[in-house]
Amino acid sequence: MPRCELTGKKPVVKNLVSHSNIKTKSRAFPNVWTKTFYSSCLKRSFRLKVAASTIRSIDKSGGIDHFLIKCPLNQLSPFALKLRKNMEKRLHKKDPKKK
Repeated sequence: MPRCELTGKKPVVKNLVSHSNIKTKSRAFPNVWTKTFYSSCLKRSFRLKVAASTIRSIDKSGGIDHFLIKCPLNQLSPFALKLRKNMEKRLHKKDPKKK
């Protein structure tokens, strides 16, 4: 089942309603792609399954580093959580005076 690792987008169940009001169950899948991202903070690349709309959001926010730091924790996959934790450690190492 396709699911975005960063935003948590997953398939939704919907009804297709005909002119005679007959309801047919249907599923709408998100447009999920396997994409390689490069983190300038971690200085390495990694592969994630992300929706096309998430890719646009990442570009708008200024890169994968900024997007992961701002993203809510409950949406992230376990791998993305681990990446975020590593980024936060690296950022706090660089700026020990910041709290």
